[in-house]
Amino acid sequence: MASAKRKQSKKLNLDVIEGGNGAVEAALSEIPQHPKTYSRDLPVSGAWFPGDPVGHRKFINVTDGRPFALEAGGILPEVVQAYETWGKLNSDSSNAVLVCHALTGDSHVSGDSSASHPTKGWWDEVVGPGKAINTEEFFVVCVNVLGGCQGSTGPSSLNPANNRSYGSTFPNVTIRDIVRAQAKVADHLGIDQWHAVIGGSMGGMQVLEWAAMFPNRVSRISPVATSLAASAQQIAWSAVGRASIALDPRWREGNYYEADPGDGPHAGLAIARAIAQIHYRSDESFDSRFGRDLVDRDSLFGLWDRFEVESYLDYHGEKLIRRFDANSYLVLNRAMDTHDLARGRGSLKDAASRIEAKVATASITTDILYPPQQQKEIQRVIESVGGTCSYVEIDDPNGHDGFLLATTDISAIFRRVLET
Repeated sequence: MASAKRKQSKKLNLDVIEGGNGAVEAALSEIPQHPKTYSRDLPVSGAWFPGDPVGHRKFINVTDGRPFALEAGGILPEVVQAYETWGKLNSDSSNAVLVCHALTGDSHVSGDSSASHPTKGWWDEVVGPGKAINTEEFFVVCVNVLGGCQGSTGPSSLNPANNRSYGSTFPNVTIRDIVRAQAKVADHLGIDQWHAVIGGSMGGMQVLEWAAMFPNRVSRISPVATSLAASAQQIAWSAVGRASIALDPRWREGNYYEADPGDGPHAGLAIARAIAQIHYRSDESFDSRFGRDLVDRDSLFGLWDRFEVESYLDYHGEKLIRRFDANSYLVLNRAMDTHDLARGRGSLKDAASRIEAKVATASITTDILYPPQQQKEIQRVIESVGGTCSYVEIDDPNGHDGFLLATTDISAIFRRVLET
């Protein structure tokens, strides 16, 4: 139930509107209302909470009673990491592969959807028995990132200091914080060195940081559809997505977890997802799939008559609401913005010289968010300091999402990486 204070603030806002002059009220009444409505049963957060079905998740408290210090300053008194594993770790722990997930991913990289896991494994065609990352040969680990919302400590988690959700008090985290927390999971599993660390987009940022932070613990890496540092355009896209959440009145400055179902920051998160979905795909993919088709073929000239592509964006917005958390979106999106392999390490070459692992990077030809020149730069910088880096450009029409959808080509790259 929403707090009395929150209800009072709603009434005060309503009083301001009702107290306006007649001209303002008349003008407001003439503005066409957007017909989009959200399902009434939407949870205020799509996060996993204690008491929900566990599914394939495992959990470890990586702090052991000691606070977890963060790169940006501040601490977390407790950090729990939710992770999943497939296959068996061999006797000398030499067959371990870490797969790192992207912004709205989670630890469920392989397997069916269920009451415990709302979606099928996000790389299910790549990871599994007999697949490119073969779980009959390798021990595969995927960790829900620090700041996430599917079992790892994040804004929706309870703060042990007051037993309430962190909400707006959750501190900023960085990709390096995420990797340090993952390293503690590796320690717990008895993995001194990963055979390979693999991931795309935000996952690729983690891959690069693993190799720079723990050069002796990584044998080979494959960062795909990612960059050495967030670009100005990537930061700009992120900024407008985060603003859409913050401007949603139901976001309540991050403290919405006690609101009633259907009263969460759904509009803000859905719009953020729509903004992202536009640059996750390419003009070619949108045009071939939707063109100028209308939802209602007999309705075109109304202000809120919709094209099919608009319906597609709405669908994906509501789908994300059911499995993700608005505050986690803000925290992790900002962590991507602060990603810079060179930060605090001198030059970019100085940072790259820390990497001892063999590197295999890849691009999607139509990726406008992480364009191919960024992955070519990874190869150029690695090779400029004497490292080994292969590069493949995948011809796929799906834009940035090609790293998830072009599974045949991605699988071929990972097979070569793992067999090297």
